[in-house]
Amino acid sequence: MENTDNKFFAKTFFWMFLGLLGTAIVAAYTYYSGLWIKIAFSGSLAIVAIIELVAVLVFSLLFRKMSPTVAGIVYFIYAFLNGVTLSSIFAVYKLNSIIIIFIASAAIFGILALIGAKTNKDLSNWSTILFTALFVGIIASIVNLFLQNEMLDLGLTWIILILFVGITIYDMNKLKLLSEDPSLNQEKLYIYGALELYLDFINIFLKLLRIFAKSND
Repeated sequence: MENTDNKFFAKTFFWMFLGLLGTAIVAAYTYYSGLWIKIAFSGSLAIVAIIELVAVLVFSLLFRKMSPTVAGIVYFIYAFLNGVTLSSIFAVYKLNSIIIIFIASAAIFGILALIGAKTNKDLSNWSTILFTALFVGIIASIVNLFLQNEMLDLGLTWIILILFVGITIYDMNKLKLLSEDPSLNQEKLYIYGALELYLDFINIFLKLLRIFAKSND
């Protein structure tokens, strides 16, 4: 069973890596080509964000009905569009900070993923607490966009970061259990798992960036 788990996670992390690589390439190109300025000032960023949201919703709701090919296409559409929205981090933060925090995020994510994969206990009861708290945190963050309270912003960033620590462990544990279900299409499950872990990693990276990165002058 352990060899099966290792094979499953190897393919899942490979898909995750491809998604992150695609995001990084698109983000770098969008920023260094100057395209991000045109997108920002044309109001297209909101459209990109909406398409991203639609892609995630379609993936989540119709995943079981999709073929592996379609699931892969939707996954990469999301990853590439996310690269467009994340291109702005190059304008906000120093490049060396981005690189260092990306490496730190990868190390932290790796430890959390290992904990989730090695935990034999079913962590499904974490779901309600984690995602309810995350929903409240997101709503509070949206409200704070109008309040502009820096202390509240920092506190919420730390809280959401801690929540994604738990969510990463939970998702890895959930994927381990799903990989043992013979009724599921394993080829699609690799992609589903990759998207779940991709989102966890990106959120950990962005929160660490927000807390520790040095801003451009």
